[in-house]
Amino acid sequence: MDSSALNKVRARMAAAAQRAGRDPADVSLLVVSKGRSNEAVLELYDAGHREFGENRPHGLQERGEGNLPEDIRWHFVGNVQRRAIKTIAPPIVLLHSFDRMSLLEPWARLETPPPILIEVNIAAEPQKHGFEPRQVLQVADLVTDRGIAVRGLMIIPPRVEVAEDARRWFAQLRKIGDRLRAQHPE
Repeated sequence: MDSSALNKVRARMAAAAQRAGRDPADVSLLVVSKGRSNEAVLELYDAGHREFGENRPHGLQERGEGNLPEDIRWHFVGNVQRRAIKTIAPPIVLLHSFDRMSLLEPWARLETPPPILIEVNIAAEPQKHGFEPRQVLQVADLVTDRGIAVRGLMIIPPRVEVAEDARRWFAQLRKIGDRLRAQHPE
């Protein structure tokens, strides 16, 4: 993605937010920089973008070696291996893939554990990670009891031929999110 494509995506996002009755300023774009050069990241940075995601610990570590501006807000969007937690946690502002309970204790032992998104396997697909929808509230209770902030939920919906067919998965996620907000307003 270059700065021209970034501006087109931003315009489409703003139009979609307005159609949904939302303030476009409340919607943020996370650019996943996997496989992109530091120069490509800098081009988007120079266009005003600050939120970037990496899906591999090594990629995140390379990005943080002083090659890029310090005010970039890094997110981790990949599958977390327990042995890599100490590598990925310090530079990130949000973990997008808290997908199993075996991550709880090592994440909670961090000096300052970054907030998380609980990954939900919304369609019970065996090849995908995440919690079952019925488990989300209990997981949120356990996570917050250990001092980890939950910022929301994340899904990777099933692949569909027509984009509109994915709406039902996001509608289901919204219902789960509403229950989560009622139980954990923070």
